[in-house]
Amino acid sequence: MNAINGKTLVYGIIGYPVEHSFSPAMQNAAFQAAGLNGVYVAFAPAPEQLEAAVEGIKALGLAGVNVTVPYKEAVMDYLDDLTTEAMLCGAVNTIINWQGKLTGHNTDGAGFISDLRGTFGFEPSRGAALLLGAGGAARAVAVSLAGAGCRELALVNRNQERARKLAAGVISATGVPVQVFPWESGHPGLASFARRAVLLVNCTPVGMSGKGNNPFPLPETLPGPGQLAYDLVYNPSHTPFMRQAESNGAKTANGLGMLLYQGALAFTAWTGLEAPLETMRRVLLEQISG
Repeated sequence: MNAINGKTLVYGIIGYPVEHSFSPAMQNAAFQAAGLNGVYVAFAPAPEQLEAAVEGIKALGLAGVNVTVPYKEAVMDYLDDLTTEAMLCGAVNTIINWQGKLTGHNTDGAGFISDLRGTFGFEPSRGAALLLGAGGAARAVAVSLAGAGCRELALVNRNQERARKLAAGVISATGVPVQVFPWESGHPGLASFARRAVLLVNCTPVGMSGKGNNPFPLPETLPGPGQLAYDLVYNPSHTPFMRQAESNGAKTANGLGMLLYQGALAFTAWTGLEAPLETMRRVLLEQISG
């Protein structure tokens, strides 16, 4: 790692919890590969300290931060400006501090689409997509899928009001139809949509290390052949959602590729430089294998 001195630019990630994040290793390797005098660290402010933590970005002169769960939506209230993408997604995962002005960006959706296309050769225009969850990550994925040509979307969530609000926002922003289903195993409408979807995405923390393995409200035979099951969870690398899909003959992916591409976009937003993608990929693979 580059020597830290009085000119070192400090970046970081805020979340709660955040010790599981692979972003510090990835971004520090990127700074070193690019020859930049920067360091990236993790911060875990408690929910009641979020506003103070954001003010601390200015007070301490942090150059930029990433934002992870559960703060991607709540942090928006404390920023000076938002990009169009962040407003459409209704969530922020990247903040730039420019001369004391904090601007919220969202690179999650673009990172997700980059991974779909670059890693899996998957075009969202192929057909319908089913998303499990209705939080900030789900909104970013939904908006980006719609913008990339997805024909039809559906959301499955325990909190129906939250899901309906998200669906209305996506419809208003993109014009793509969005159905909402309850988190209810055996629901006939959900089962029917899930069978014809070409892409099923877990946008919940279910399966993440320490979060337990609550069952998904899908038939045991799904996801299945001809479908791509994408889990935004990347730690562990082989999730319950992926195991169910693999046992049925579906293609699977975890969120490591999305983490890579969204991190590369954040790096470029902070520095103005092309991200050292292969270095970042190698470090992530080392982290996940460890």
